[in-house]
Amino acid sequence: MIKTVGIMGGMGPLATVDLMNKIIRLTPAQNDQEHVHLIVDNYPQIPDRTSAIMGKGNDPLPYMKQSAKTLEKAGADLLVIACNTAHYYLQEIQDTIQVPIINMPNETARYIHEVCLRCVALLATDGTMKSMIYQKSLRERGLDVLEPDEITQAKIMEGIYAIKAGEIAKGKSLLINAAQIMIEKGAEAVIAGCTEIPIVLSDAEDIKVIDPTHILAKKVVDIANQEYVLYRDFGTDSNRAIKG
Repeated sequence: MIKTVGIMGGMGPLATVDLMNKIIRLTPAQNDQEHVHLIVDNYPQIPDRTSAIMGKGNDPLPYMKQSAKTLEKAGADLLVIACNTAHYYLQEIQDTIQVPIINMPNETARYIHEVCLRCVALLATDGTMKSMIYQKSLRERGLDVLEPDEITQAKIMEGIYAIKAGEIAKGKSLLINAAQIMIEKGAEAVIAGCTEIPIVLSDAEDIKVIDPTHILAKKVVDIANQEYVLYRDFGTDSNRAIKG
């Protein structure tokens, strides 16, 4: 059994709490002792990932490497990143530590393929859109991906940063509107591809929402209850098994 899971968090803090809450709620525990042991590095000072990917901000990679090393040193057997955009840097972070990191975009694409959806829309930050971390994983599985137009994407970014600023109602209104636009364009479902988005879209009516945070949390719980797991999938055959 994987004893301890480390969460690279603070990107943003509400999204980190959302991931923790989902791990706890999905764990089939009968008492405190049966829950997953979590170590959380809530590190909001990590520079903005989207700004860096767009060439406008400080490099977050050294901070994320520091976070990963801190969690590994603290005893984590496995890491997860509570930020979609940060997965752009996943391989470079992985190269600095020995414990594995679950790839949230890959797990999401696998889930969508398994439930037989064919066309999905991606709601995410400018950085995630530019990085292609979702589009690549989805298209490798033969799925169609609809991307927002420039005006809709600007509203998505406004909504995401509203949530980060604590303006939940404003963020919810903007993101529900964006999701409805993508459904009208033919998407069977929308991927909440920024960890702030599921916070406000989880109860949206008439919109099928794919929540990568929920998928990641379920993966954590599944791994924590298995003796042997295949943990890495970066689109290659280089999976490794971990023995608990």
